[in-house]
Parts: sequence; C-alpha cells; structure tokens
Amino acid sequence: MSDLKAGALGRRGFLASLGAITAGGILEPGQFMPPRGLARAAEDFLFASGLAYLQTGSLGPTPRPVMDRVIAAWRELELDPVFYGYGPQENAMDDVRAKAATFLGCKTEEIVLTRCTTEGINWTAQGVGLLAGDRVLTTDQEHPGGRVGWDYVARKHGVAIDVVVIPPGENSAQAIIDRFAKQITPRTRVMSFSHLLTSTGLRMPVAELSALARSRGCIAVVDGAQAVGGIGVNVKALGCHVYATSGHKWLLAPKGTGLLYLSEEIGNSVDPIALQAGRKAYSDSSGVTNVPGVLGVAAAIDYHNAIGTPKIEAHNLALRNHLYELLKSVPKLEVLSAAPGALASPLLTYRLPDSISASVLYKQLHDKHKVVVKVVPEKWFNGQRISTHLFNTESDLTALVTALKVELS
Repeated sequence: MSDLKAGALGRRGFLASLGAITAGGILEPGQFMPPRGLARAAEDFLFASGLAYLQTGSLGPTPRPVMDRVIAAWRELELDPVFYGYGPQENAMDDVRAKAATFLGCKTEEIVLTRCTTEGINWTAQGVGLLAGDRVLTTDQEHPGGRVGWDYVARKHGVAIDVVVIPPGENSAQAIIDRFAKQITPRTRVMSFSHLLTSTGLRMPVAELSALARSRGCIAVVDGAQAVGGIGVNVKALGCHVYATSGHKWLLAPKGTGLLYLSEEIGNSVDPIALQAGRKAYSDSSGVTNVPGVLGVAAAIDYHNAIGTPKIEAHNLALRNHLYELLKSVPKLEVLSAAPGALASPLLTYRLPDSISASVLYKQLHDKHKVVVKVVPEKWFNGQRISTHLFNTESDLTALVTALKVELS
C-alpha cells in the first residue's frame, strides 16, 4: 500500500483495508479440514497437534485472522511510524472504541481502551476519590487483579474493605444479594464484584446488585474479565456504573488489551491520572499504546460478530452442561459450579480430595494427555477449572474425562 493511498484513507476505510489484506491469509490446507467448533475456518487456531485447550478463562487463543490483521497493521506502521502512528492508525484506534461500545451496548464516549481488566479496576480505584473512613464492599471470590486496586486505596488512604463470603458450591443468587444488602453501611461508596466468579464460574446477579448499589448511593464496579466474548454482555442492561474487561480471554483479542466502561451518568467522578487528557485512544495522559494490538481488538470483535454472540454463548453453555453430566462418572471429584440453568456459565469447577494435588494432576493432564485446564488457587479450594469456548468440541471434553478417569482411578 502506498503512503499516498494510506494517507487518503478515512478511519473506517483504514480498518476495512486491513481486513482486505488478511482476507486470503488462511493456509491452503485449511480449506480441506473441518473447522473446530464454531471457528469460521479451519486453521483459524494454531494449537499444537492433539491439544485439548480448556483454559480460555486464563488466556484465550487469538485466531489467525486477528493475528493477520495485527501483523498487517504493524508492518504498515513501520513503513512510516510517525505518519501512520499519529495519523490513520491513531484515528482508527478511536473507531475501535466505537466498535467496542456497540459490542457492549453503550456510547463511544463511555469506553476507554486499557491493557487488561486489572488496569481498568486500578484506574477506577485510583480515580474514584475514596477518603479515610469510606468503605468498599466486595466478595471473597474476586480475582487478585480485581482486588489489588481496593487494597491499595485501603493502605494509602485508610479506606475500609468489607467482604461478602460466597462459599464455593453454594449457588444462590438471592443469598448473595441478601449478604450484600446486609453488609452495606452508610459509608459504603463502592460495591465491586465479578460478573462471573473466577473460582466457580457462578453467574452473579449483576443487575440486582447494581440496582442495590444505586439504591444505597454506591458505585457498582463489575469485573467482567470472564464474561465478554464468552456470553452476551450489555452494560446498560446490567445497570452498573463501571465495567472492566480484558481482550486476552474470551474476546480472543491480542494479549495486553482491554476495555473499561465508565457510565456517562457518573460524569468525571472516576478521575484517574490516565484520563486527565480525556478518553481517546491516544492522549497526553495515556501516552503511546500498542497500536497494532488495539486494532486487533476490532478484528476480534469482527470475528465474534461474524458468528454471533447468542450462538457462541449457546455453544459454550451446551458444552459446559454436557461436561457437567460427564463428570458425574468420574471418581473422586465434586463439581462445585452451578447446575445447568440461569446461574451457569462457560466456566466449570470441580474440587479434588486433599490427597490429590490439583497442581500435580494438572501436569499429568498436560504432559501425558495433552489436556490443558486451570488450577484453582489454593486459598479457595483444591480443584481445577474448565473453560469451554467457541473452538472447543465434544472431543475435547471426551479427552478430559478419559484422562481424569485414568489419573483418578
């Protein structure tokens, strides 16, 4: 592409041109092979031969078309870094914000580009202006990345943190709502909780908790790391004030990307250093970002939209629910995640006996059977977590169950 042609491209034209560059990027052998699950084409995913990857909840695989778009953008950027980086590609990054806003059901002005969920929550904790004596209400099942920002303001500013206990295996939305309601105080300014619990995958009653926060004058902050891309998410329907998520999990976007929703109704009440110059993709307060990676977020959203979020969620839950039934035949483990129904998500967790190390079993599954799972942090329980996403199939579940029976017999 010539400099003249690139310079003449509008923002949407530039993104469209990257899609055109990668339209023929799939390897020839792929056209003769069936796609994995809902993958748009064979060879979209670059897994090692025979690998059953059930670990999207930690790191999702980036599809080949998304990688191709990132590489195309990077190659073009290096042709003339200032021209492209501060010209067509900088403008195109704000089109990524617009695409992400549509994907999440909000306005472009309400979306901020970040590097991950943790960064979004950290910015929120730093920017909400909590003072000594203010309180934050959260749960004991939050990912450390969703908690560290609140621990920081507690240490630096004397903020108190109250914790709602959600026992693993107790899957009751109403019990969770009641516990939050009981523990709110007149000084509670923030309720911070996950959309899907990282420990068990429990689908939290986000809309009800957000409504509770509003009724008590609190800001509802949601950790959506395990949701966006795996299930449908509409932040307006959820009613929260803040929603942070990552690109590197279920969205299958480049690693080191993320999104932060800040509802227009809270104005500038969340005011971190990084947003002092506004919410655009590049500003004096944000500094230079990973431009090709950001453009890859748009490609990841395009990939999802081409399949359809409802279809992806249905696929993910069907596999998860099938695994729920299959695991009943596996000795020595106890499924802790919710039964199929309204509280279920594409994450499923089981507990192991204390005599069996979850970490040792992880290595056996990986090294001997080519099955990748997640070891649940020991602070919660001795167990493992399974993630089923659009590229997974029943054969992946069969490989897991067969391997578990071998190792646990």
